[in-house]
Amino acid sequence: MGLKYPAALRRPHRERFLLVTATAALLLYITVTVTVLPEDASLPCRSSWAPCRRADSPQEQPGPPAEADAVRRDPPLSPCPGHRFQVSQLLSHLHSALGPDGDVLLQPYLSSWDELLKFMESLGPVAGFISQQVEHKASVIRRLAQREEAAEGDAYRSVRSMIGAELSRGLVSFRQQTPSGCRTLLRLHRALLWLQLFLKKVAEGPQEGGELRSPSSLCREAYREALAHHHSWLARRAADVAFMALPDRDALFQLVCARSQGEAGPLLDRAAEAIGEVYGRTQKAFEEHGMLELP
Repeated sequence: MGLKYPAALRRPHRERFLLVTATAALLLYITVTVTVLPEDASLPCRSSWAPCRRADSPQEQPGPPAEADAVRRDPPLSPCPGHRFQVSQLLSHLHSALGPDGDVLLQPYLSSWDELLKFMESLGPVAGFISQQVEHKASVIRRLAQREEAAEGDAYRSVRSMIGAELSRGLVSFRQQTPSGCRTLLRLHRALLWLQLFLKKVAEGPQEGGELRSPSSLCREAYREALAHHHSWLARRAADVAFMALPDRDALFQLVCARSQGEAGPLLDRAAEAIGEVYGRTQKAFEEHGMLELP
């Protein structure tokens, strides 16, 4: 589905604006620290840890949610025909990630990110500077899990099992950057808060005066609350410029097969709530081990 740009961004302004956005995104991309591991060959789709994200792949049907602590369960959503991003799939993965005893299962957690990447890509080039980082970091954790699986271990089954295993193996440093799964997951964790806040803000109704704020201003606000303090000054300035190119609300509504704020709000609120549950559990696990500020 093509992006619907506001009238003010149509030719010739659209080309000029996208050029500014691309430049800003490049600046942000090169200023954000990237966790690097030796590159493996492409992950085969037959692996349980490998994402099969080809456009012509059939819709993934995740298994039933894991046995978990009691959380709110709303009626299942119908698929949104013809769209890559599916709120129903996102909710299914997020619910499946809720493991017992407040844990988070990593395989469905990363599948949730696969679906969120589709959402980010649907926003156009503006989200590229974050989606590229997310995809890279998800692949890092998948490679670690595959190596562990090949050695018949299960250290990367969940957030808590990964934290315990990497601490016991001396893979986590609190003083310098290391290519650990914990450090990599922490970066995904921070980006998850940004998306959760953004969806929640878009789901909210009009403020005083009856006006709805633009997605670009809401995305910028969510970024400042969740990610900005982890980035350099140059990265923050580039992000402010890039968010100006976000599509309008009508385009966002189309992503979830909604025609109005009244229809889209409850869907986005459900997604934000499910993301918040997974985020809260991960946050608690990191807090318990003093890992919220790993370098």
